[in-house]
Amino acid sequence: MTRPERAVMGFLDTIFNGINDLTWGWALIPFLVVLGVFFTLATGLAQFRFFGRMFAVLTGDEESADPTKISAREALFVSVGGRVGGGNIAGVAVAITLGGPGAVFWMWAIALIGMCSALIESTLAQAYKRTAPGGEYRGGPARAIIHGLGENYRWLAVIYAVCLIASFAIGFNAFQGNTVAGAALDALAIPRVWTGAVLAVLTGFIVYGGIHRIAKAADVIIPVMALGYIGLALVIILLNIVHLPAVLWDIVANAFGLREAVAGGMGAAIAQGLRRGLFSNEAGLGSAPNVAATAYVKHPVSQGITQSFSVFIDTILICSCTAFIILLGDVYQPGAEGIDGVKLTLDSMAGHVGEWVQYYLAAAILLFSFSSIMYNYYLGENALTFMTDSPAALHVLRLAIIGIVFLGATAPGATAVFSFSDPLMGILAVVNLLALMMMFPQALRLITDFRDQLKAGVKKPVFDPRKFPDLDTDPEAWPDAKDLP
Repeated sequence: MTRPERAVMGFLDTIFNGINDLTWGWALIPFLVVLGVFFTLATGLAQFRFFGRMFAVLTGDEESADPTKISAREALFVSVGGRVGGGNIAGVAVAITLGGPGAVFWMWAIALIGMCSALIESTLAQAYKRTAPGGEYRGGPARAIIHGLGENYRWLAVIYAVCLIASFAIGFNAFQGNTVAGAALDALAIPRVWTGAVLAVLTGFIVYGGIHRIAKAADVIIPVMALGYIGLALVIILLNIVHLPAVLWDIVANAFGLREAVAGGMGAAIAQGLRRGLFSNEAGLGSAPNVAATAYVKHPVSQGITQSFSVFIDTILICSCTAFIILLGDVYQPGAEGIDGVKLTLDSMAGHVGEWVQYYLAAAILLFSFSSIMYNYYLGENALTFMTDSPAALHVLRLAIIGIVFLGATAPGATAVFSFSDPLMGILAVVNLLALMMMFPQALRLITDFRDQLKAGVKKPVFDPRKFPDLDTDPEAWPDAKDLP
């Protein structure tokens, strides 16, 4: 690298590090927590009141007979595939290493609060979705800003869309490719170039199939991925069931500073738990609503409840599995340095069930990361279609994603170029949270309508756009309302 190139890179690093400090450094996480608490209280603990309804999506009750529509369950699995990734394996291990067992408690806490933020943002994405020419639905925060706040805020929606493409479609896909290739190299000694080539081909097959192919793939991959990982964790928990009460006490005691495991004590536990929890489940960050808007449902709140469930699956179930695998073993030593991330999880698994588990974990990382690549691509596609209808632009994006996945897999040092992802996701989250605050009264009206129908004995509430003439909704997106009197 020449001196001018180094100077440019240094200048860009300074800018992006500054943005990162202003967002993730001190402002964004408290903002997410405070807003999540406010949403929870203002909606009357909606995520807990609707908890029983969350499981109904797994039975397919909301599915449409129209093959052009994405079902609520398919949208759930696509979003779970995006939320579940390296953060569930490596991120939890980092949180425990830096924050002690107490970090797990605060991950649970932020997930329970974040479930309401996910409900609100996905409800709004559904309410303002639009019917595309092919019959599928398009939506998300960018379109919600336009139709919920008005054309005067288009500039805010454009900032959101640009940051979404840059952070998720480009930056995070490079990291996912790198994660898969690294795991394959370490566990199976497969050269990075071969892993990159296979990933690129698979990515090309998926992205050129559009959201329907992504949804169908997720409907198969995600249950296998999640149930397989949870199943192994349950085996490990059962093998160590006598130690489980002590581990649970360690988690609670460390969370409240009764027993400090690492430097920083309770403060470190809170900071790491909140940060890793938010990074993992993405509640309130404005990414998952893009997928939530694609689903056919009878009422916007129905998909809000479903997306709230995806946060529960990501953090309360899958992150907890990793935490128990680590804390029930003897590899993790509080305050020790030099082992964290995937290695801590892998060594802990091996200590429980044997060295063969490295192959299992490599397969899990492949599925986790590939599901994230599918999800990240769709976020980029959805943001691009908001800004332009050009087929050529979409074709360029697809080719770029394929190339970026291959580059990230084959050149481990190249992923440093994509260090802008986190700060741009910080801007993305700030824009989304500002929009959520301004549109919250609209979301509350929709939740009230949903509750009123339930109180009146309606088992499956139906959204009727005619009851909300002041909202800029698409009547064609709500076919069930045509049968209402």
